[in-house]
Amino acid sequence: MMKYFWGILVAVFALVSCKSDDDSLQRIDQLLNIYVKNSAGQDLLNSKKTGSYTGFSVNDIFGTKDISPVSVSLRMTTDSLFYMEYLAGAKRRRLDSISPDNPGTGNSYYSKMQITYTKSTNVADNVIDTLEIQYRNTPTVFQVSKVLYNRVPVFSKDADAPTSINTVTITK
Repeated sequence: MMKYFWGILVAVFALVSCKSDDDSLQRIDQLLNIYVKNSAGQDLLNSKKTGSYTGFSVNDIFGTKDISPVSVSLRMTTDSLFYMEYLAGAKRRRLDSISPDNPGTGNSYYSKMQITYTKSTNVADNVIDTLEIQYRNTPTVFQVSKVLYNRVPVFSKDADAPTSINTVTITK
């Protein structure tokens, strides 16, 4: 009889401890869709168009090795526009825990990547750029806060902005 009592008691505690509180969950918002175009609006990631890049590679600058590839997928919209989809993979380093954008609200992190665009088989034709992604981390949200391309801001997001796919357009 005592064995049943302890079994039921453990089951009740297990059910009570599984109760979730949706307010205590942290929202994660870090997906980036990166479009690359020229000043005329041509999609530079469509390798079939003249003047576009034939490929690209992404390397984590903070990686453990000199060559630390980051997985970035090439995707296409229904309008046949190509974009790079970045979810995660690059190492993050801590910025100030108190920053001018969000003082005292948590920690800020950033990732830095090198993007090498290929135009032809000649290595001298490659274009090398840097992409820095800054993240805001609070108890309620982990999100992209700013994106810099070659040290120039190309995207920013307010702390109270809703979770969404972050769209970044690079004009080269």
